[in-house]
Amino acid sequence: MTETFAVNGRFLSQDMTGVQRYARNVVTALDASLAGAGRKATLIAPQATDAMALQAIDTVHGGRLSGYGWEQIELPRLWGGRLLNLCNTAPLMKGDQIVCIHDANVFTAPESYGRGFRTAYKALQPLLARRSARIATVSHASARQLARHLPLRAADIAVLPNGHEHALAWDTARAERAPALLAARADAERPFVLALGSRARHKNLALLVEIAPRLAELGIDVVIAGGGNDIFAQEQLAQAANVSLLGRVSDDDLAFLFERALCLAFPSRTEGFGLPILEAMARGCPVISSDCASMPEVCGDAALLASPADPVAWVGHIRTLADSAALRQELSERGRERLPLFSWRNTAEGYLDLAQSPKAYRAVPAQPAVPAPRIAAVIATRGRPEVVTETVLHLLKHQTLKPDSVIVSCIDPADAGGLQGRNDVLVLTGPAGLAAQRNTALANLPPGTEFVTFFDDDFVAHGDWLAAAARTFRDEASIVAFTGRVLADGVTGPGIALAEAARLVAAPPPSDWSWIEPYSPYGCNMAFRLASIGDLRFDERLVLYGWLEDRDFAAALARRGGRLVKSADAIGVHMGVKGGRMAGERFGYSQIVNPLYMLRKGTMTLGQVADHLFRNISSNLGRSLRPEPFIDRRGRLRGNLLGIADILRGRMQPERAAALQPRGKFR
Repeated sequence: MTETFAVNGRFLSQDMTGVQRYARNVVTALDASLAGAGRKATLIAPQATDAMALQAIDTVHGGRLSGYGWEQIELPRLWGGRLLNLCNTAPLMKGDQIVCIHDANVFTAPESYGRGFRTAYKALQPLLARRSARIATVSHASARQLARHLPLRAADIAVLPNGHEHALAWDTARAERAPALLAARADAERPFVLALGSRARHKNLALLVEIAPRLAELGIDVVIAGGGNDIFAQEQLAQAANVSLLGRVSDDDLAFLFERALCLAFPSRTEGFGLPILEAMARGCPVISSDCASMPEVCGDAALLASPADPVAWVGHIRTLADSAALRQELSERGRERLPLFSWRNTAEGYLDLAQSPKAYRAVPAQPAVPAPRIAAVIATRGRPEVVTETVLHLLKHQTLKPDSVIVSCIDPADAGGLQGRNDVLVLTGPAGLAAQRNTALANLPPGTEFVTFFDDDFVAHGDWLAAAARTFRDEASIVAFTGRVLADGVTGPGIALAEAARLVAAPPPSDWSWIEPYSPYGCNMAFRLASIGDLRFDERLVLYGWLEDRDFAAALARRGGRLVKSADAIGVHMGVKGGRMAGERFGYSQIVNPLYMLRKGTMTLGQVADHLFRNISSNLGRSLRPEPFIDRRGRLRGNLLGIADILRGRMQPERAAALQPRGKFR
C-alpha cells in the first residue's frame, strides 16, 4: 500500500544540528511504523545526498538546484501530493503540507542569527503559517511563542516533541576522543560540569565562564563539547583556567561524557525543546537547566532549575549536586522515569495521523506543574479609599495565579480604606506622587520577588492577567516589560463603574491582534522582570499623578537591553475614576514640560514629543469652547500656556506642576 504523502528530504544535505537530528529520527521512526503496517511513503531529496537506510520509505533524488532554491522551486515539481516538512521551512507554493517550526528564536533571539537567515525566516514562516494545512512544533512553550509572532493560535499547533531512543543506542566503548581529552586536563580526576557548545548567544554559555572561577574554588571543572574553539574571546578563557573546550565530538563520545559528568549544565535563554536535556537523562546524567521557555516542560521534576540571569543560583545548584551523591542518584532516576513521555515512535505516529488528516488531534504529554513565580502586585493610591478597596478585593478574589504579595502604597493609611489590617495586603505610606509611591513599593518588595506588577487603583484585571504575564516572562527570558489589552478606558470619558468593568472582563470579546512589539507599557497595567530593574527607579521629578512616568521608566529600562511587549492575553478595564485626580492646570503643565524634559533625558524622541505636544494642545484648545463635563479642558489649556511660558524662559522643571494653584470648579 502506497501512502499519499512524502517527506521533504532537504535535511539530508544540511549539517547536523538539533533540527536535522529531529528529522532523521522522525523519519527512522516513521519508516519502522510504516514497515510494521505494510505501508509505504516517499522521501524526496536533492541530488548528491546520502540515502538513509529505510525499508518502507522510498528515497527519490531529483532536481539540479540546492538549498532554498531546490526546496522552493524543484520540490513542488517533484511531488504533487501531501508533503511533510520537519525542519522549519517548506515550499511556499504548496498548501497541502504539514510544517514543523521548531521555535520562534528568530523573533525572540534575533541576535543569535545572521541577517540573511533572519530575513529569510521572518519572511517565510508567516506565509507558511497562513498557507499550510497544519503547523507542528516540539513543545507547548514553543507553540505559545509561535502564536505570539505568527498568524496562529497556540491551540491549533500540533505539539510533537523530540524523543530519547537514539541516545540509548550510543556506545561509550566506541568513544574515540573524549577519554583522551578528559585525561588531558590538569587534574584528570576532578569532577566536571558538562555543557554543549554553540556560538549562538541565546545558548548563554558565557554564564558558565563567568562562574568558572567560583567553581574552581569548589574543585570543579567546566567541560564544553562542540561549538569549536571560537565560542569565547581569549580574554574570557584566560580568566577561567578550569574551562576545557573539547570541540566537536561523536555521539559515542558524548555518551562517554554524560556518564562521567557531575551534571549537564544547560543555561540557555530560549529553546524550542532542549534535546540535550533528554539525551543527558537517557544516559543517567543529572541536569541543571534554565527555568524558562521549554526547559521546565522537558525537565519536569527531574532537574534543578535556575534563572539564566542568576549565576549565584547556578553555583549553588552545582555545589549542592557535588555535595550530595544521593541527590545525583535521585535526579538520574527521575530523568529515566520521564523518558517514556518523549518517544520518537509516538511522535512519528502523530505525524502519520496528520498525514492522514491534517486537522487530527493527538494527545501529547501534559505540561508538568512548575512552581509559581513570586509576583508582587503594587497599587499606588491617594484619596480614593472606596475605589482601591473594591479593585484590590476583586484582584485577590479572581486571579487564578495568586500574587505572592499585594502592596498598597499610599500617603495616609486612611487612603487604603477597608484594606487596612488585612493579612494578605501590605499597606505602605510614604511621599506623595505616583513615581514616589511606586518607588516606596519597590524598596519594600519581599525577598525573592521575580516579577513586579503595577496596577492603577481603578484598574480591574481579568482573572488570568497575572498568569498571562508570568507565563510570558517564563517563556521568553529576554522580555523585561509587559502590558496587556485594555478593553475599555474610562479615562477618556465619564468613567466606568466597577460592576460594568467586572462584566466586561468576565466576557471579553476576541481580539484581532495577539502581540505587539516593541510597546511601551501603559501605566494602569504593567509588569516588569525585577532582575532587569535592578537599581532603576521611577523619576520622582515627574510629580503627582500625571504623565508619562510609565513611558520614562520603560525607556530607561529598554536602554539596559531586553524586550517590551503588549499581549492580548492579559485583559483589563481602566475605570477612569475622576475623583482624587490632579486639577487641569497641573495636568496641562505636565503635558508640555514632561515630554520636553524626557526629550532632554533621552527617554522620548523628538518625533514622539512633537506628536504629544500637537495632539494635546490642539485637543485642549479645540474642546475648551465646549468642554466635556468630566474633563477640565480650560484648566489644561491654562496649564499648557504656563508650561510653554516656562520653557521659553528656559525653565525645565516638571516638579513645578505640584506648586500650581488650580482654579475653577475642578479645583
